[in-house]
Amino acid sequence: MKKELIDVMITEAAIQKRVEELGEEISRDYSGQKVLLIGILKGAVVLLADLMRKITIDMEIDFIAVSSYGDGTESSGVVKIDKDVGQSIEGKHVILVEDILDTGTTLSSLSKHFAKGNPESLKICVLLDKPERRTKTDVRADYIGFTIPDKFVVGYGLDYAQRYRQVPYIGVLRFEE
Repeated sequence: MKKELIDVMITEAAIQKRVEELGEEISRDYSGQKVLLIGILKGAVVLLADLMRKITIDMEIDFIAVSSYGDGTESSGVVKIDKDVGQSIEGKHVILVEDILDTGTTLSSLSKHFAKGNPESLKICVLLDKPERRTKTDVRADYIGFTIPDKFVVGYGLDYAQRYRQVPYIGVLRFEE
């Protein structure tokens, strides 16, 4: 039986510091305006909860649930919306909040989906960016916590088969016999 181990890539302290900086940056960029943060379930819950407490301007939150990974370590490439937002985004400053920008398939699909709702602006905030994985899309995040190499990571909302989301740091998942 394979044993799952986690090697720390980004510490909890580094994440908290960077999330605070992202909150300050968003607050500065939208000073005097209201933003709608849309968390992409389930992975972005931890980031959204921490980020919204660091934003000092008027804001709302909502969620969208999508699926593309199943229980594997590779995206299926098909994005399915399981639950859409519960409000109109027309005329609003929308920031999609996601745990990781990997192949870009999910965020590319969601950017097109939300653009149809005529927001005033549409930006993307991710905790992690894996640019070397984007060979089929050119989607880019506007707010990035950390750029990481192509490793399968868990923690701080990211999972493997619905496990490890509660781990307070980002770690590389590896398997040993």
